[in-house]
Amino acid sequence: MIRIYTDGACIGNPGPGGWAAVIVSGDSRREIKGREGKTTNNRMEIMAAIKGLAETPERSRVTVESDSQYLVNTMTKNWKRKANHDLWEELDRLVGERSVSWAWVRGHDGHPENERADTLASEMAGNPHGRSRPTHFDQEGSVHMVDVTAKSTTDRVAVAKGSVSMEPATMDLIKQGEMAKGDVLALAQTAGIMAAKQAHQLIPLCHPLPIAGVDVDLSLDVKRSVVEITATVRATAQTGVEMEALTAVAVAGLTVYDMCKAVDRGMRIRDIRLVSKRGGRSGEIVLE
Repeated sequence: MIRIYTDGACIGNPGPGGWAAVIVSGDSRREIKGREGKTTNNRMEIMAAIKGLAETPERSRVTVESDSQYLVNTMTKNWKRKANHDLWEELDRLVGERSVSWAWVRGHDGHPENERADTLASEMAGNPHGRSRPTHFDQEGSVHMVDVTAKSTTDRVAVAKGSVSMEPATMDLIKQGEMAKGDVLALAQTAGIMAAKQAHQLIPLCHPLPIAGVDVDLSLDVKRSVVEITATVRATAQTGVEMEALTAVAVAGLTVYDMCKAVDRGMRIRDIRLVSKRGGRSGEIVLE
């Protein structure tokens, strides 16, 4: 029995891409890889299987392992072939000359040979630090939501910050609770929390997530006449909550502006940024 571990990668989709296959037969192990200047991620996934099978003898028994549902389900579940007909035809020919079984494996799940194929394909695509970037466009250029099915569900935390600068007199009104529209900080805090839960409705193709907790803190820097905003969002999910945290800060800042604009139209919402995130394949990132 021969086992082939395949992967494809692409930067830009379409853009420069790479494919790789690790071929294991008994004590023998080989790595093959290649690249194309302008291609798609799906073409590279198919190409990896083609190149791997081409290295095996006719009438041999082969198992191909891939983290591409596009590849595996097309070959096992008869997914409709809308594109890449030239590659499918070649793959069908190779499969017809061998006894081939297909296995879908979860990407980045710790299998060394799958990880190795991923690394090689990414290197060939020109992205030595990891997988090709997710894209909101498929191989035919149509808009779609990035499929996170293969990503692991982990605890996710993101922290974002921003600020609203204003005139000292406006700051005094907020501090004394004398703004005509009411309690500025309380309403801005509420707005930020609500916004984090609605990020997927505000940002195109953003995934709806099971948010576990949102904290929005607003503090007054009287000396600088600035309201500082910090949002922390937590979830156990397959993708991160950075956009939810950033949305919370942005809407909290907009609410401060709306509450105070009657007395100070020169306010500035400033420096909205991600300061840290944790969870997922990239682990912990601290930006400040």
